[in-house]
Amino acid sequence: MVADWLAWSRLEPAGKNPIVVVQNRNQAILIPRTPTKTEQHGFARKNETTTRNYLVRTTMASFDEKIKQAIPAEFHMISGSHDSQTSADVYNTGKFQLPNPAGRAGGACTSALLQVLYNNGVAAGELSWVQCLRQMRTALNGMGFDQVPQLTSSRLIDVNTPMAIVPPTATGRKRAVLIGINYTGQQGQLSGCHNDVKNIIKFLTKVHGFNETEMLILMDDGQHHSPTKKNIEDAFTRITQYSQAGDVVFVHYSGHGGRVRDLDGDEDDGFDETLIPVDFKRAGQIIDDDILKILVKPMRQGVTVTVLMDCCHSGTVLDLPYRFSADDSKMRIDQGNANSLFGKLGDMDVAQVACCACLAYVVADMLLN
Repeated sequence: MVADWLAWSRLEPAGKNPIVVVQNRNQAILIPRTPTKTEQHGFARKNETTTRNYLVRTTMASFDEKIKQAIPAEFHMISGSHDSQTSADVYNTGKFQLPNPAGRAGGACTSALLQVLYNNGVAAGELSWVQCLRQMRTALNGMGFDQVPQLTSSRLIDVNTPMAIVPPTATGRKRAVLIGINYTGQQGQLSGCHNDVKNIIKFLTKVHGFNETEMLILMDDGQHHSPTKKNIEDAFTRITQYSQAGDVVFVHYSGHGGRVRDLDGDEDDGFDETLIPVDFKRAGQIIDDDILKILVKPMRQGVTVTVLMDCCHSGTVLDLPYRFSADDSKMRIDQGNANSLFGKLGDMDVAQVACCACLAYVVADMLLN
């Protein structure tokens, strides 16, 4: 009799070397003859594949469940570059053929994304995540930029499914936090971040039915809330407090991004990614660990959040556990970011989960060979 939790068959010396064939999880049939070498090889290969598939499914189910505990909401973040890359400021967004661009200058990532979305009619669900990222990269390359757009997510998704800023299941309100920082009068002044915000406002209102009265806008233009460190963190806190299941949230940041030395050991590359507020010289930068704590983890279950980060070193600035780049073939686990999540949950972190999976494969090989 084969144990219930074993979903594979194996050769077992008993009597006249019978072949053990599993009909289901609770029953086995003994065939009293010596298997041929071809049969032995076929059974071994089938056993190995079935065993590994079972272990992967079991491990990933546990992993996904822990992710849902850590991040109840569904987050999707598009960034213009990997963590190690810089992002470009474009002096003439008209080259991206945006409809009536609010100004000549703008961020390359924001401009490329809007070009792709307008051209493909994303409101009707006609564009997949992978198509979006690859078309963004094509647009950026056409402008002479080598940055690689990236998608990170709180769920392991099929990147070939339609990209949905407002999913068909959304029944609640639509809110946005939009941040544009030109650092006027400071060293490193930018010229297009305010225009990025204006272009995003136009896109959200015209294409997705957002109301500007439901948008919290922070810009250093003297007309909106100032994008200080405190105000940005307060904006993230407020959007999590007000959002309920069924709501849609869009977060956009256009400004400088940075990297600082990781002090708690949860980053594979040794650096925390940061947002740089207008008052960074006095108040400091906003590190990814804090964004995870005040924006990502508190967001309620049932809220759909899309984030656009148009800044340098922004690939994993939300510390989301799954990652897909425009040059990838499938989404993968970001072990460093998953560790930062699970380290605060206790129990088993992703490194231990991965080790268990590897150990399980080794044990399976020992059993089956």
